[in-house]
Amino acid sequence: MDLLFLGTSAGAPTKARNVSATALLEATGKRWYLIDCGEGTQHRLLHTSLSTHDLGGIFITHVHGDHCLGLPGLLASASMNGRRQPLDVVLPRALHDWVRVSLAVTDSHLSFDLRLLPVEEFSGWHNAAVTVSTVTLSHRVPSVGYLFEERCPESRLDSRRLDAEGVPRGPLWGALAKGLAVNHQGRELQAAHYLQPGRAARRIMICGDNDTPELLAEAAADADVLVHEATFTQPAVERSGVTYGHSTAAAVARFAEAAGVRNLVLTHFSARYQADNRRSPSIDDIRQEAALHYAGNLTLAADLQRYHLGREGVLLPVD
Repeated sequence: MDLLFLGTSAGAPTKARNVSATALLEATGKRWYLIDCGEGTQHRLLHTSLSTHDLGGIFITHVHGDHCLGLPGLLASASMNGRRQPLDVVLPRALHDWVRVSLAVTDSHLSFDLRLLPVEEFSGWHNAAVTVSTVTLSHRVPSVGYLFEERCPESRLDSRRLDAEGVPRGPLWGALAKGLAVNHQGRELQAAHYLQPGRAARRIMICGDNDTPELLAEAAADADVLVHEATFTQPAVERSGVTYGHSTAAAVARFAEAAGVRNLVLTHFSARYQADNRRSPSIDDIRQEAALHYAGNLTLAADLQRYHLGREGVLLPVD
């Protein structure tokens, strides 16, 4: 599985960083998933190889504009580009009418079926490749994190079971290997019953805004990657006395170290932290603060950078 960050700034964009949006790509094939969709996300997509034709679902963490204002435009452009497949969008119920009205008053007619699913009633989502669940977070408004887990990765046929049940080798096996249901002697065989994973499933946790990382203790314990906001450094919070419902780099790093998180990705940086490390405050201040408390594989997400989670379980940037 790969991560491609389309926006890593908090609240407002900067010249180098757009507001929140993260793409998660399946290990095989072109299908991908979008977590949050801040204003300008569709323009960021133009700088990548991702297509809205291959978008498997959209998952919005909370109602704040830097996480959702790009959604109507992205949906309208997907339609103009000829998307036909239905699209599920999981988002707070308060945003449902806003999405519908935004499309209606701009005379935007979608070429695909849009299914808006309230996150407040979310009991899980899945397709053939991934299962998605949520974790409740703490912020000024309700916010969630989404846990993506692979389903039967690098699947292979259970040949012993097929032979035992007398299913002849050939086209039937080929169809099952592709995930298709087949009929054998009047009985429908579901591919899921005859496929086995070729390796352990990868699990990636992508969080919305959150001021209490400890809420992730159970979900993060088994996750291969935790993506969490680090809006401020500790000194900045001590000077202002407020967090605005966000986490510091130190708080997230301490939690990740205690939880045994293997790969920690920090994102959603306040616009005050500049890319030029010769100026203050800078992004490097966040890196240094986190590194003091976390000894695992630390990544500070960069806009339009793609990262790959390899077989060794280490998340690394893709050149």
